[in-house]
Amino acid sequence: MSGLLLTELPLTLHSRGKVRDTYRLSEGELLMVATDRISAFDVVFPTPIPEKGRVLTQLSRSWFAQTAGIIRNHLAPDQAVPESLSKLLPDLALRSLRVLTAEPIMFECVVRGYISGSGWKDYQKTGSIAGERLPAGLKESDRLPAPIFTPATKALTGHDENISRAELAERAGKELAESLEAASLQLYRYGSDRALERGLILADTKFEFGLLEGELILIDEMLTPDSSRFWDLTEYRPGGPQPSFDKQYVRDYLEEIGWNKQPPAPPLPDEVVAGTSARYLEAMSRLTAAPSLART
Repeated sequence: MSGLLLTELPLTLHSRGKVRDTYRLSEGELLMVATDRISAFDVVFPTPIPEKGRVLTQLSRSWFAQTAGIIRNHLAPDQAVPESLSKLLPDLALRSLRVLTAEPIMFECVVRGYISGSGWKDYQKTGSIAGERLPAGLKESDRLPAPIFTPATKALTGHDENISRAELAERAGKELAESLEAASLQLYRYGSDRALERGLILADTKFEFGLLEGELILIDEMLTPDSSRFWDLTEYRPGGPQPSFDKQYVRDYLEEIGWNKQPPAPPLPDEVVAGTSARYLEAMSRLTAAPSLART
């Protein structure tokens, strides 16, 4: 199986992240290209996951369109890809977004509707997540009484750091912190409702925001398997980990082989690559399908 690990376009490279290569199109516009790179435990792997970049782009594009009435996002009005660039990368239109240049806000805005992952680990130790006290006796993967906002610092290198809402207000300012929380919770509720209609649970997700001429806007990606934890509603059984439509399949394999979670990352075997690609594609298929009107 093959996939795109790196892009080389005749444009000025603005940034190269774990997954995306971003180029300058003009003074106020960028071309954000999603590759098939995958990272786990903050390390990028040498093995691509075919179709992953297209899934991230097409899902983000769909969600951005659906939620434009909730908050403005960074999509440029014109999404056409210059023909000269498409000739170099035939599927560029399927894996790229033209976006407005915004000033990133260096916090990740995480919303959790269920207790899982690092949130579950925090709860086991402290009975709380990011300083938010939770009811006693919760089981792993339980639905929370209400979605909670648990921000984190956005690290350019290394690990992100979970912080409390109070610390976010102290660092970012009270007004901005409140706006970030309100927008994040509203977006989560919208995404959760739409996912349930398609038989999926949105356990948790992260949003990223920026400022454009002083206006708070949504940037980066939205409600994809890279930024979110989706579970199959019919298979949901609280009390332990849930099968998910994301890179958990890769994480499980790495735990199984005892990788020390330090670079360099090992190559991924074909069966793990195929299984991960299939999960990303199924997530897109399910989330863009007609609603099944499933309910918890």
